[in-house]
Amino acid sequence: MKKKILLSTIVIAVVLVGIYIFTVVGRSNVSDEGTTQDIKQLVSDYSLGNLTAEAASIDSEQLIVTESDSNELTYDLPQDEFFVSIAPFVEQTHPCAIHSLTSCQGEMVEEEFNVYIEDTEGNVMVDETMKTMANGFIDLWLPRDETYNVTITQDGKSAESVISTFEGDNTCITTIQLAEKSA
Repeated sequence: MKKKILLSTIVIAVVLVGIYIFTVVGRSNVSDEGTTQDIKQLVSDYSLGNLTAEAASIDSEQLIVTESDSNELTYDLPQDEFFVSIAPFVEQTHPCAIHSLTSCQGEMVEEEFNVYIEDTEGNVMVDETMKTMANGFIDLWLPRDETYNVTITQDGKSAESVISTFEGDNTCITTIQLAEKSA
């Protein structure tokens, strides 16, 4: 009888530990789940404030979300695309390398800009009018492992910069200061 109780207790303990491990490990790293489109939509939803979290940041490889209960979820980004968020500014910026989808705030909110991006071989990646979100940023997905020339213009002001999309590169670009075009 004691053996049956001991065996039953061990089985229950193993099952409970297994459930705990599956829940904690399974939820803390969901890198293999979801499609590229799902990850892009998730990033967009955090950027737009459609989803909330204690914190959500995105580096060159992963989206890292910290929920209100301090549980951390990580999502691998697409292998062929790199996320970058650009906050053009005139007067005020902040130093940043890894973009926070939940707390980075740019100066120029919901304003339109002409955005032109080409790779070093002259291939045009972006050539369109884009509007910053409520956080003052423009979110972009660019091909990985490239260097790009970025030109942003608005109302006679312009800025040029070089960005790259290699592992470890910045996802938060807050250094593009618009200035009057010189004649």
